[in-house]
Amino acid sequence: MTMRALTIDAHGGLDQLRVRDDLPLPTLASPDSVRVRMKAAALNRLDLWVLGGIPGVTIQPGWVLGSDGAGVIDAVGDAVQGIAPGDHVILNPGLVDRRCRCEYCRDGDQPLCLTYGIMGEHRHGTIADYVVVPAENVRVIPDTIPFETAAAFPLATLTAWRMIVTRARVQPRDHVLIWGIGGGVALAALQIVKHIGATAWVTSGSPDKLERAQRLGADHLLDHRGPDLGREVRARTAKRGVDVVIDSVGEATWSQSLVALGKRGRLVTCGGTSGPFVQLDVRRMFWNQWTLMGSTMGNDEEFDAMTALFRTGHLMPPVDSVWPIAESAKAFERLASGAQFGKVVVRL
Repeated sequence: MTMRALTIDAHGGLDQLRVRDDLPLPTLASPDSVRVRMKAAALNRLDLWVLGGIPGVTIQPGWVLGSDGAGVIDAVGDAVQGIAPGDHVILNPGLVDRRCRCEYCRDGDQPLCLTYGIMGEHRHGTIADYVVVPAENVRVIPDTIPFETAAAFPLATLTAWRMIVTRARVQPRDHVLIWGIGGGVALAALQIVKHIGATAWVTSGSPDKLERAQRLGADHLLDHRGPDLGREVRARTAKRGVDVVIDSVGEATWSQSLVALGKRGRLVTCGGTSGPFVQLDVRRMFWNQWTLMGSTMGNDEEFDAMTALFRTGHLMPPVDSVWPIAESAKAFERLASGAQFGKVVVRL
């Protein structure tokens, strides 16, 4: 039997995208694996990077794209318990060798393990009719949640959860600055910050996105098209600054992030979409006693905690648009445009 999938044979532009219907149907890899009939897969900025090429990451022809997804359990291995065919599930896109006993795995911090990889980047991805993963990588969700919404949830929310809850340890009294509202991580960060009860400052160059963010609970709106956003934050906080900055942009925003950051402030970054290299006046860092942190993905405990809130409707990702797999190139164009507010989803 064969299946459809969105693939690339080489790195490049959108012309490399190809929907194939002749890929072999995956079989259960081990007694503790499950096969999921995928119903929807959400795009991430990572998919654009994989398409264009990531240094150190190699692909083979027929590489299946996509990291996020939701679907229905189709088959389970003999050792799988608590999951059955017909269950609606979401996928944790981070895969790790569960037999590993390195110091990070012993601590339950799988993303730091040398065997850790992300679907679509290091392993074949989720934009396919069927996907086989370890049972540890799926979580059952209510049948009432649309698959398009479920597919939009895992990667961005897991990334934001670790940044806010685990790394920055945001408290209700904190003021949190979130760059680039409209993207998946930024919107997940806004929802998590408001769930905690903290004060959210969000930035965008789009008045429409700022207005929509306000309807989602954003407390302070900032137009980041100007050159002095950090000073504006200082002025509006009586020179105090914010307690936490969530920055995934990198070079273009780093200096303003530090201007906005108050004493004892925590800056957390999960990416560098505008460039990887930043500058820092170490005197300001030690004088203000800042904590500057990197963060990526999350572990099983974090995935469980955020999924519990998803099941009850307390965290629900906005969906920007939904495209059939035959129009995947248009979905990639939408994501690349930066005009989206919420996740871009491919329906299978």
